[in-house]
Amino acid sequence: MKPLLLVLCCLFSVMAAAQDGQEAVKNTIKDFFKSFHAQDSVAMKATVSSTIVLQTVGAKKDGSQYLRTENFEDLVRSITSIPDSVQFEERILDYSIQIDGAMANAWTPYEFWLNNEFHHCGVNSFQLFKEKDTWKIIYLIDTRRREGCQNTSE
Repeated sequence: MKPLLLVLCCLFSVMAAAQDGQEAVKNTIKDFFKSFHAQDSVAMKATVSSTIVLQTVGAKKDGSQYLRTENFEDLVRSITSIPDSVQFEERILDYSIQIDGAMANAWTPYEFWLNNEFHHCGVNSFQLFKEKDTWKIIYLIDTRRREGCQNTSE
C-alpha cells in the first residue's frame, strides 16, 4: 500500500508542476495581448525575445497561399500608431500548450474584431523559451482568414 501511495504522490506532483508551467506560458501570452491591446510597446517587448521571428500565412485574392515574414518592430509601430478612434481586439478562443523543459508551444485559435465588427479569424502558434524563470516568445506565426470561422458573434 505504501509504494502505491508514493507513486500517486509523485504522479500528482508532476501533474501539478505541468499545470503550473502551462499557466506560466498562458500568462506570458495573455501579457503579450494585454500590452498589444493597450498599445504599450515597452510591455509588448518585455514578453518577447530580442530575436523573435514573426510570420503570417494567408491567402491571396487568387486563392494561392503566401508566407510572409515580418519585422517585430514594424508590428509594434503599426499597433502603437492605431488612433484612439479605432477599436481592435484579438480574442483568444482557446489554449493548447505543450512543454518540454525550456521549450513550449501554444496553439491559440482567435478572432480579430475591428470597431466591434468581426474582421478575420485564424490560429496563432507561439514558440516560447524559458530563460531562468521567464518564458519569452521566440517565434510567432499566425493564419488569417475570413471564411470558415466558427465563433463570429459577440
